[in-house]
Amino acid sequence: MSSTVESELRDEEQQDAREGFLARVALRFASVIERWFPDAFIFALLAVALVAGAALAIGASPATVATNFSTGFWDLIPFTMQMAMVVVTGYIVASSPPAERLITRLAAIPRTARGGVTFIAVISLVTSMVNWGFGLVFAGLLARAMARRTALGLDYRAAGAAAYLGIGGIWALGLSSSAAQLQANPKSLTPELLAITGVIPFRDTIFLWQSLFLAAVIFVVSIVIAYLSAPHKANSVTAEDLGVDVHDVSPPLPKRERPGDWLEYSPVLPLIVGALVFGWLLREFASNDPILVISNLSTYNLLFLTLGMLLHWRPRRFLLAVKNAVPACASILVQFPFYAGIAAIMTRAQDADGNTVAHYISEGFVNIASYGTFGLVIGIYSAVLGLFIPSGGGKWIIEAPYVMQASNDLQAHLGWTVQIYNAAEALPNLVNPFWMLPLLGILGLRARHLVGFTAVQLVFHLPIVLGLLWFLGNTLTYHPPVQP
Repeated sequence: MSSTVESELRDEEQQDAREGFLARVALRFASVIERWFPDAFIFALLAVALVAGAALAIGASPATVATNFSTGFWDLIPFTMQMAMVVVTGYIVASSPPAERLITRLAAIPRTARGGVTFIAVISLVTSMVNWGFGLVFAGLLARAMARRTALGLDYRAAGAAAYLGIGGIWALGLSSSAAQLQANPKSLTPELLAITGVIPFRDTIFLWQSLFLAAVIFVVSIVIAYLSAPHKANSVTAEDLGVDVHDVSPPLPKRERPGDWLEYSPVLPLIVGALVFGWLLREFASNDPILVISNLSTYNLLFLTLGMLLHWRPRRFLLAVKNAVPACASILVQFPFYAGIAAIMTRAQDADGNTVAHYISEGFVNIASYGTFGLVIGIYSAVLGLFIPSGGGKWIIEAPYVMQASNDLQAHLGWTVQIYNAAEALPNLVNPFWMLPLLGILGLRARHLVGFTAVQLVFHLPIVLGLLWFLGNTLTYHPPVQP
């Protein structure tokens, strides 16, 4: 055997050993997270207790704190419903028959196990920029379809982690960004928050060139790490190895049983509704600024809901998809009202001088940060808090009153402050299992199977994202809040 061949074999053996070691470390890390992290709802309750305690500490009366929490509890019902519909409509579109056919074709493209993982990562990142619910489900179904190609030798754990990259990477910099959507829609904001932030359109958040550049960097880094961390075929742990049946699990459409069912199996009514909605949408885009139209969260959800109904073609199939999608938004429906109550305590409970908890926190940020370091300080804070409150929109309601007030005080760009939050808030998603739940249901895996690989992504994302938040923030100038 030649020295060249021996050298190549040694290199391959060393590479395999490194992959095995990294996988063991990653799985151990994931096991710790899965064992010790309680449900995110526990953190929401803990936040209520902490904020209530802070309000009492500054001198607010118990009756005031209780009243603020209870009266503010339902302040975000419209936004809660809107965010739940983002999940539901995304799921409906991704699980439609045309989407399934597209997934089958896409799954046939990769030629290697590593290439398959990388391809899934690309699809996850791209689709999540449009709708994170759609991206999560679509990429998960793609991973399942690709795993059925047993000859490919796809590592099912790495494929699942790649399908999750949209949530852990750039979803919050895209069209379904909770914070950006919230700030662009004054009717979704509480009066207290609106007075601080004003209305911030998409052109000042997700369509800033700085935001697009940041998204591009995260995209490239995520793809490179997904490729380099994916095991070779010889070391892959396939779906079969994990005991997961990846064959299609979508139940077939039940057959008609009575004459009265015929409308449920006919596309006539979906076509009529679709014509009405798309006719209205064409008029809206023709007569208004397209950026303002798409930044209206209700319009955005109506578009996806109608598209999903048309793609499923028959009302009965559409309703089955809705039924399957609803469990994925259960946590949103329960937790967002608690976040609204927390925000009400922070912005309404006052001390003897009329100052609130949000005021004191914003003062703290002003004292420890400057214009130049604001992006870095807020980025670190949002990332750490996001580990315990994994909710883009709900957490923004909590953070926004004092973060945006600090942004005003330091004269930092308000739209970029939203993007600082968006980029930093996504980082802990890479290790927090909360948003993995819908994907895990599709894949038939547990969080520990994915978190090991996503934790590797976090190691690289964290310094890059925080560094760019600091650097790019210094390229923008402050503009006062614009009230509707």
